[in-house]
Amino acid sequence: MMNVVVVESPAKAKTINKYLGPGYKVLASFGHVRDLPAKDGSVLPDQDFEMLWEVDGASQKRMKDIADAMKSSDALFLATDPDREGEAISWHVLDLLNKKRVINGKPVKRVVFNAITKKAVLDAMADPRDIDVPLVDAYLARRALDYLVGFNLSPVLWRKLPGARSAGRVQSVALRLVCDRESEIERFISEEYWNLSAILKTPRGDEFEARLVSADGKRLQPRAIGNGEEAGRLKALLEGASYVVDTVEAKPVKRNPSPPFTTSTLQQAASSKLGFSASRTMQVAQKLYEGVDIGGETVGLITYMRTDGVQMAPEAIDAARRAIANQFGDRYLPEKARFYSTKAKNAQEAHEAIRPTDFDRVPDRIRKFLDDDQLRLYDLIWKRGIASQMASAEIERTTVEILADNAGKKAGLRAVGSVIRFDGFIAAYTDQKEDGEQSDDSEEGGRLPEINVRENLAKQKINSTQHFTEPPPRYSEASLIKKMEELGIGRPSTYAATLATLRDRDYVTIDKRKLLPQAKGRLVTAFLESFFTKYVEYDFTADLEEKLDRISAGELNWKDVLRDFWRDFFAQIEDTKELRVTNVLDALNEALAPLVFPKREDGSDPRICQVCGTGNLSLKLGKYGAFVGCSNYPECNYTRQLSSEGGAEAESNGLNEPKALGADPVTGEELTLRSGRFGPYIQRGDGKDAKRASLPKGWKPEDIDYEKAMALISLPRDIGKHPETGKMISSGIGRYGPFLLHDGGYANLESVEDVFTVGLNRAVTLIAEKQNKAAGGRARGTPAALKDLGEHPDGGGSITVRDGKYGPYVNWGKVNATLPKGTDPQAITVEEALALIVAKAGKSGGTTKKAPAKAKAAAAGAKATKTTARPKAAAKKPAAKAATKKKSAE
Repeated sequence: MMNVVVVESPAKAKTINKYLGPGYKVLASFGHVRDLPAKDGSVLPDQDFEMLWEVDGASQKRMKDIADAMKSSDALFLATDPDREGEAISWHVLDLLNKKRVINGKPVKRVVFNAITKKAVLDAMADPRDIDVPLVDAYLARRALDYLVGFNLSPVLWRKLPGARSAGRVQSVALRLVCDRESEIERFISEEYWNLSAILKTPRGDEFEARLVSADGKRLQPRAIGNGEEAGRLKALLEGASYVVDTVEAKPVKRNPSPPFTTSTLQQAASSKLGFSASRTMQVAQKLYEGVDIGGETVGLITYMRTDGVQMAPEAIDAARRAIANQFGDRYLPEKARFYSTKAKNAQEAHEAIRPTDFDRVPDRIRKFLDDDQLRLYDLIWKRGIASQMASAEIERTTVEILADNAGKKAGLRAVGSVIRFDGFIAAYTDQKEDGEQSDDSEEGGRLPEINVRENLAKQKINSTQHFTEPPPRYSEASLIKKMEELGIGRPSTYAATLATLRDRDYVTIDKRKLLPQAKGRLVTAFLESFFTKYVEYDFTADLEEKLDRISAGELNWKDVLRDFWRDFFAQIEDTKELRVTNVLDALNEALAPLVFPKREDGSDPRICQVCGTGNLSLKLGKYGAFVGCSNYPECNYTRQLSSEGGAEAESNGLNEPKALGADPVTGEELTLRSGRFGPYIQRGDGKDAKRASLPKGWKPEDIDYEKAMALISLPRDIGKHPETGKMISSGIGRYGPFLLHDGGYANLESVEDVFTVGLNRAVTLIAEKQNKAAGGRARGTPAALKDLGEHPDGGGSITVRDGKYGPYVNWGKVNATLPKGTDPQAITVEEALALIVAKAGKSGGTTKKAPAKAKAAAAGAKATKTTARPKAAAKKPAAKAATKKKSAE
């Protein structure tokens, strides 16, 4: 008898195979085995949201291995992870195996285990179930929603906001949180306030500090003392006052432990205590979950790390209580076990909390088997898990009220101190005692000396300190995850991926562990808030998440949810077709005024051009994104880029105005260092005919002097004549980097410095090497494709973008159509390519094929969808907007 077991990772497969023995063959799917292709038309709203899946090459091989094993097996056990994604992987695997016709009525069971231990695995195998269809439906709905948002909203951004890369259902809302916080900081107006306190001495000679809490018969609210004059008056009152203790109140307080970790609380704790990013936390946790070699045995050290549940399994609670009694003593064991309730709205996904699989594996005992990151994270999880079942800490909090009297003018002061009488669960976070004993007098916060009611106190010193209110702090990864969880945005498995996407898109950067929105991210957010308000609202996104949870609970039909969403969303997308760029710019100018028009030191109007003095500054959109320009263009060519902090990057580099470097000795024209929409550059002379040269990569504006500027502006540089051809060899810097030019052919140089230093002999050698290489390769063949746009609607082969001797061009069969000057080969769309092919075929007499008639229709705006499964049906759907190879994450 042989059974096939499918898990996600090869590490799990190896460990589980040992647990199950020779009657089982455990194979890994390596995560998802198929996904929606990253192109338009993968979800078809007009065909009841049919989804066209694609299996990549690596997954095809793995599925073949699983299918081959199934041919000689008796049963299939799907043992992927115990969450929505894991359920989806099992569903995909089963669907593909059914299509390969290898199941043939054999039993198929789904098994889930929350920890990779022998007991957990064997218990799960003994209690299998069927695939949870509502959970799969929730996955399908989430995947379709994310696709429909990403592949319909992103093209709108590309058309209306060049330089923006993508938008996403959760990604854009998380970005809005970061950008809204930045706007709060920019609008924040700091206010002055003062704090007063007195250093007092008891009759026994002990000193302590008490702060002012009331004066003139009124309770002082926080920051109530708003200026130095008021602070001075109250300080004078305290300086001449006598002090007497009015009341002393000692109150016992119990402090309870926190529940074990969920995904989000683990990410937050690892960020604040260990400095881990969310992605790093999950990577390390994955290794601890899948298993570590402990003295020759591979075992999982923690339970599954993607969960929003806070409760431990009953057997784990019993194990934790035994460990507490053994390691800390009976006093640290509460009479009854602690039970925690989850905030998860969907019980099906409220799995067990993250905890150690064995509480007897104290971090110090397995230290030698773990690397530093694994040990630190395991230590965090073990302590939180064990502490969650320990006794409460008992704290005595003492509050002393003091009266100050200065010739009838009275004030009140307060001193507060705490003492830990019994540390309870806090012992798990401090040095562990073999006998469980801890000092009963350890302190929490400040400790007060002995103070008695009605005794007089001696004044030692009055402190008066000035403060200013501070803006709210920028989000860290931890605090952003916490906020997203509070708002109900995203789910445990999505937080790390969402944050990674924001960084990858250059929408945010991390500076000193704080998330700093970049100009590109703020532009995207302002655009979406102005024209897609509903879809970046926190409540709307949270409500949609709740609907997904209700789908997984079997309470809603997933396609009904998609229909409701798509109806309004598609209408909103259609409305943007009438949106003019001027409308976009006007909205962005107002929404991002502090960023676009930062205040000037001289107090002048930041919207007036400081170069010509008459033009109005405004956001403008270029090929590579947004920049600030003057309304008097082209007479005034002042431009500057946006930066992430307070306005212009050019201004931060000191280039808000041209920097004079000296005069060209030949032309007499002034050389200046400037900053434009594409970065800093050198300019010689003024006006439209002035020569310009961008600073090469790696050159910093502050390092540019007259010699470097002259060398750069004088390019191309003549090196000498080729000894064989007699033609000049020159060097320069082009679109693709530094190069040599000879007789219409190019050869690459290794560095920018070579452009200015390479000699004739070396140049001749490099040119010869390039020619020899070309002769042995594709020198006389068709250039390699830069981009494949897919099959032509009329057949006859695929449409590709290639780079030829005279620049990039579109190729289809025998038709070669040159791209317009300045067109980015990677940005060309199928519709644009078809239009170029039609135009080229027309000029050549249209003799290539009979196809151009259909191609004209396609180029004129037919909404054809490039899918292999249903090309005719897909052509009618309104969802497809533009072909793309970009994939949007949540």
